[in-house]
Amino acid sequence: MKKVSVFLMVVAVIAGISGCNGDSSGVIEYNLTITSTAGGLVTTPGAGTFLHDAGTVVSLYAIPDTDYHFARWLGDVVTVADVEAATTTITMNGDYEITAYFEASFMVAAGGLHTVGLKADGTVVSVGRNDDGECNVDNWTSILQVAAGLFHTVGLKADGSVLAVGLKNYGQCDVSGWTDIIQVAAGGYHTVGLKADGTVVAVGWNGDGECNVGNWTGILQVAAGLFHTVGLKVDGSAFAVGWNDYGQCDVSGWTDIIQVAADWGCTVGLKSDGTVVAVGWNDDGRRNVGDWTDIVQVDAGYAHTVGLKSDGTVVAVGWNDDGRCNVGDWTDIVQVSSGSAQTVGIIDDGTVVAVGDNSYGECKVGDWDLS
Repeated sequence: MKKVSVFLMVVAVIAGISGCNGDSSGVIEYNLTITSTAGGLVTTPGAGTFLHDAGTVVSLYAIPDTDYHFARWLGDVVTVADVEAATTTITMNGDYEITAYFEASFMVAAGGLHTVGLKADGTVVSVGRNDDGECNVDNWTSILQVAAGLFHTVGLKADGSVLAVGLKNYGQCDVSGWTDIIQVAAGGYHTVGLKADGTVVAVGWNGDGECNVGNWTGILQVAAGLFHTVGLKVDGSAFAVGWNDYGQCDVSGWTDIIQVAADWGCTVGLKSDGTVVAVGWNDDGRRNVGDWTDIVQVDAGYAHTVGLKSDGTVVAVGWNDDGRCNVGDWTDIVQVSSGSAQTVGIIDDGTVVAVGDNSYGECKVGDWDLS
């Protein structure tokens, strides 16, 4: 079973405890804490916390899993020789916490009424509603990640720049000037970008404050709901801004979170122990995730929540009149995505399955091979 999900973040940050500690000989020592996201591992010096004399140059070597690639080093990278190189060094001038960040070579993203697929060769396919051009992605190349909003599609390029097509009435597609982006998220009418330095940018509708992310720092992953934005910090905590009528932004007490997901009126968090928490609207049962275990990725749809288990099976709760939660027979899944009324999954051979509403052809993915 492959490790899963471009957007699944497995992070356990351990604070440095030595500061400028010295042994009896007066030698100053610093802690180097190394973690990695899903999709690979650090073989040199490994994962964990290592004590080094001040000024030591430590070799770093990260190896991606099959169908993943190394993206960059995150965290305290000021003395990393090359943050975008899997093989590099870090000079120990302080206590540092760094994360090897891996991205999947293929993925799916379910939007409002369309579905987007990223192929391993960096090209993109799309099906479904295209009234606003949200499926006009045929000429995209060198893409590392895709995100699907309500009526727009966003693509992260290998050089850290961003593309967007679709509805742009609130400026949600105005991303042409973005640089150094490592992850994107698309909400109802806004777009969010996570920068390599852990800061966040956002454009689009801001009537509920969902774009008020300019002061965020130390962010590891972002998620965009219909009218709110969620940020996961490197210490496993989370915070959110935007529309909060149903408490969907009440995440300040969360701890040990490794991935966040958001959609209309709901925010979902995956904990490091494989359990799941959720806040927000629940009349449709989308928050009934308290008994989930062994989860490795979550996603939030318009009225349902989906979880990928470590054995490649999938669970779902919420509104199901259109069959969007009928995933009980799925196996060998490596990533899931939930849209307004559809659920999409990638099988480990790169083929794709989908259930739910298909009024615009958003579930017509049976002929896709993303590998």
